Amino acid sequence: MGEQAQAQPASGAIGVHWGEEAYVHPTPEFIAQANLTDREAYRRFSLEHFPDCFTAYAELLTWDQPWQTVLDTSTPPFWRWFVGGRLNAAANCVDRHLKQRRNKTAITFVPEPETEPIQHLTYQELFWRVNEFAAILRDVAGVQAGDRVTIHMPMVAELPVAMLACARLGAIHSVVFGGFSGKACADRIVDSGSRVLVTMDAYHRNGKLLNHKEKADVAVAEAARAGVTVEKVLIWQRYPGRFSSPTPLVPGRDVVVNELLPAFRRQTVDPVSMPAEAPLFLMYTSGSTGKPKGAQHSTGGYLAYATGTAQAYLDIKPEDVFWCLADIGWITGHSYIVYGPLSLGASTVIYEGVPTSPDPGRPWRIAEELGVSIFYTSPTAIRALRRAAPEEPTRYRHRFKLIGTVGEPIEPDVWRWYHQVVGRGEAAVVDTWWQTETGGFLITTAPALHPMKPGSAGPGVLGVEPVILDEAGNEIPPGSGQAGYLCIRNPWPGQMQTIWGDPDRYVQTYYARFNRNPASRDWRDWPYMSGDGAVQTADGYVRILGRIDDVITVAGHRLGTKEIENAALTVPEVAEAAVVAVPDAIKGSLPELFVVLHPQHPPTPDLSRRVAEAVVREIGPIARPRAVHPVPDIPKTRSGKIMRRILAAIARGSEELGDVSTLANPEVVEQIRAQLHGNASPPPARTAQS
Repeated sequence: MGEQAQAQPASGAIGVHWGEEAYVHPTPEFIAQANLTDREAYRRFSLEHFPDCFTAYAELLTWDQPWQTVLDTSTPPFWRWFVGGRLNAAANCVDRHLKQRRNKTAITFVPEPETEPIQHLTYQELFWRVNEFAAILRDVAGVQAGDRVTIHMPMVAELPVAMLACARLGAIHSVVFGGFSGKACADRIVDSGSRVLVTMDAYHRNGKLLNHKEKADVAVAEAARAGVTVEKVLIWQRYPGRFSSPTPLVPGRDVVVNELLPAFRRQTVDPVSMPAEAPLFLMYTSGSTGKPKGAQHSTGGYLAYATGTAQAYLDIKPEDVFWCLADIGWITGHSYIVYGPLSLGASTVIYEGVPTSPDPGRPWRIAEELGVSIFYTSPTAIRALRRAAPEEPTRYRHRFKLIGTVGEPIEPDVWRWYHQVVGRGEAAVVDTWWQTETGGFLITTAPALHPMKPGSAGPGVLGVEPVILDEAGNEIPPGSGQAGYLCIRNPWPGQMQTIWGDPDRYVQTYYARFNRNPASRDWRDWPYMSGDGAVQTADGYVRILGRIDDVITVAGHRLGTKEIENAALTVPEVAEAAVVAVPDAIKGSLPELFVVLHPQHPPTPDLSRRVAEAVVREIGPIARPRAVHPVPDIPKTRSGKIMRRILAAIARGSEELGDVSTLANPEVVEQIRAQLHGNASPPPARTAQS
């Protein structure tokens, strides 16, 4: 690591002690084939040319009617993009490719069981499937433009089919992550006022065929108790011709889609031409705190932004096989599994199961077999694959031109493994920062124009101007060594339009904190507040330090969680780390550190001591953890986000842990609680199979 920033934080600022990493440059081979190689692009997308610069993204789409106004700022902060224009999202993702790419694979579905064949849907086949299901939605469920349709499905090809069928009709889809409970699904049905639920009977996960239909019954019953009636439940069969759920059908309400399909075979539905500002979908936040927020995304602005950023930063071309190892139930899957890649005419991969089933070699076997050229996943998945089998990627002949990371900051040590082992030192790495609310990338490197820097996302993307603000709303200059609130100066086409049904919450959550003049119609007075803490170095690169709410204040010093966790990861035995604040009578609060060890490394007092010493060495004595706890795993949401509030509650000895319905690994909560407060032994060393 390079020299550490020595500047003292201003009052209320977040101290930064994380040293700078050296640049890593893309290969000449990658640069020669990249989509974005013109350095003048950043000048053309500067604020001097805002907002007209974004017409370059809109021109990637096929419009039924051109727009008259690029950006309408008349009712801030409810920005309206490409006003007057009309288009259909499904037609842009499917229909327009038929002339040139009719027989090209659009979607590759990989079942979790390796004994089952991989399915390849061509653009022609996708066209028929989308049309047939759109006809079922219209004729059986009575769905029309503007209706909300809740989709609670696993990672199967029928999920994007259902989404695109809704888009074809002009209906608003609300996809709920398949791993969520029936109650979580009901909450989203009630908030959106959806009267149609699309689901599946069963799916494979981690070696088991799970009953999914039972969640639909819970969701409908819970929604009814809240006063919302679901009139139709449309159920896809995981195995066509066989109902795989033991949960019985409800007559009059439940409809098996596969049984209807013969009657709708080869029916077509004209795509409904929608205004650019018409809602395309709702994407609810995970609900880790408070009521889930329904982020409402537009048709024209969102699709243009997802398409443009996928082309520029993921380097997607029609000939690419693109695999985003995320779930379509999250915004990553919407933008960069479905809408971005399909709009560009590429082949996109959908994998049903978990990446380590039946073993940690599964992702690399899939990549080898399919010829995947671009791979995109979360640091959580990367850390898990590294922890389970760090040398496994070297056994396979996959070759990625680009690999990406999304969802949370990636530690430099993990980044280097990803680049050197998974990417073989050849693939460009894009560390992308963005949110459910933003619709697409806001901060990352242009892979052929900017050198990579482990641990730093990069500069703002084309047309986006990030700024770091202190508590008073003053700009913290790049290179100061001080961190603050990560904000965005200007609107962009992909951002959410509002929170569904709650515009006041939208304003208060994202704009009120740093708004300069509530009466102003000038977008410059309405910076977007992300809720993340960050620091910007002199070269303009932004390093994400974690959620502002997670900042730990020790004796008046504000420390970002990410740099403490990164310090812990400098100890070779540590695979994952999470830090929380616990009360202290003298210093106000102290860090408490939870670590997951690599396989074959048992927890010992000496190891815990070395982790604490690493934090002191990298940051200083002020950050010394009160305790270091080796644990079997760290509680995470289904999208891979660390649930620090749960760890904090356990550390404080609280009986009230809040909502745990979004956890991917709820069993670990009681294990950690027993270890800290029930005199349980530290966890045994994990094996590659555990």
